[in-house]
Amino acid sequence: MTSSKVAIVRTSPRTVLEDYHRVMNLAGYQNIVDRTADTALKVNISWHFFYPGSSTTPWQLEGVIGAMKRDGYDPSLMHACHNRTVVIDAHLGERENKQIDVVRAHGLRNVHLYEGEEWIDVREAVGDLADKFLCLNQVFPKGFRIPKRFIGENIVHLPTIKTHIFTTTTGAMKNAFGGLLNEHRHWTHPVIHETLVDLLMIQKRIHRGLFAVMDGTFVGDGPGPRCMVPHVKNVLIASADQVAIDAVAARLMGFDPLKDIKFVRLAHELGLGVGDPRDIEIVGDLDAASENWNFDGPFKKMTFASRNQHRIYWGPLKKPVEWSLKTWLAPWAYVASVSYHDLFWYPFYGKPRVEETLRSDWGRLFANWGKVQKDAEGRGYPDVGEEHAELVRTGLRHFAEGFRLVGMAVAESPEFRKKAPVAPRAVHP
Repeated sequence: MTSSKVAIVRTSPRTVLEDYHRVMNLAGYQNIVDRTADTALKVNISWHFFYPGSSTTPWQLEGVIGAMKRDGYDPSLMHACHNRTVVIDAHLGERENKQIDVVRAHGLRNVHLYEGEEWIDVREAVGDLADKFLCLNQVFPKGFRIPKRFIGENIVHLPTIKTHIFTTTTGAMKNAFGGLLNEHRHWTHPVIHETLVDLLMIQKRIHRGLFAVMDGTFVGDGPGPRCMVPHVKNVLIASADQVAIDAVAARLMGFDPLKDIKFVRLAHELGLGVGDPRDIEIVGDLDAASENWNFDGPFKKMTFASRNQHRIYWGPLKKPVEWSLKTWLAPWAYVASVSYHDLFWYPFYGKPRVEETLRSDWGRLFANWGKVQKDAEGRGYPDVGEEHAELVRTGLRHFAEGFRLVGMAVAESPEFRKKAPVAPRAVHP
């Protein structure tokens, strides 16, 4: 007898909004997401620049908001929810990925957790549950804080289907990483799988309803969540079981969830969800769930940056280098990451991949977002407009932005500011 349900549907720009409504209801979200409570739509920004498969798509956010409004949820009780890292500018990301356009169009609140929000000690939120953590008490022996606003809220995670250099795949469980831990969360990288399990324990205790809707229109293979090979796969998946949805996504990518994805196996063994595909009920377009995309995964063709990250956290550089990431020396790593990814990899390696993807129907929809119109029934976008490969800017403006981001990585690092993230950030035009 199955104990968890995951919904999967095929989609296209022509029907994507209707398909989001369908996949959410097939997964039974109305039984999970309490319509009387505030709902955080947890946006995923893995790169502040547009890169296919990396971050929440505008049609994903539009589809989820539209589905909830159609089903009678009060938009005044919904808000977009963002975290921040020292190497990702969330304000730039929500603009470049056109998420803020959707939020404004629906008149929703836009919450940045690191700007003026109160954070409280985790034990104040979860009590003795903290004694059961697999690793967080060892990583943070003095404790850590989580956003107070999460307590009693629903949360709907909005990840994409992609691989990850630390966790092999990333999805619903990983999407909580940025929101629940402060900017010292890189301390958990050596025990990242155990960390994701601890965070799921916390979520199941503090949230009124916990749900995930994963976009597989663009997906990413390779050393994600940034330097990937994008693919168009035209699927959407949804579930109330964070373990099960990540297991199904992993299997689509060609992995064995229990053997290849440690965080799925650990969560399954602890009874936090179902990670065994044999015990997951698949509903919707069943033929889509049987696909195997045979991804290479994140480790076969690693970038210079990802190889060295592995050496630092799990390899020969751990003893001589990893300690520095817990001291005032840590900003060297942030500068290195921004410099490599934003100033080198994106303009010289990422640009042709983005330009190629922009020729697809989804790429044209993204390029023309805000200009193309829904059909009369609101099912989707029958006309996605013309190609706009010039959307990818890698000239002087890009490099100027890149150097600003390098400065941001130092100025806003927790080691530099010496205190928890509460101060508002400037919004760049």
